[in-house]
Amino acid sequence: MLAGLACVDCVVVFDADTPLDLIRRLRPDVLVKGADYSREQIVGADEVEGWGGRVVRVPLVPGLSTSELLRRLRGRAP
Repeated sequence: MLAGLACVDCVVVFDADTPLDLIRRLRPDVLVKGADYSREQIVGADEVEGWGGRVVRVPLVPGLSTSELLRRLRGRAP
């Protein structure tokens, strides 16, 4: 679904503990995380800002989380 968005250039699945190596290799212009992460908790933020990119923290929307989506897809009641 993410890859189908016009504003998304690339979606990569990874199995490392953190995306730091991937971030360093891809050098994204924008790194996006949920607002439940503080700036200090965002892995790769220093690197992205260091090469002129930006880090964006998006607000959480009640009922529209990944966890909520998975719960609905699995057919579990709230």
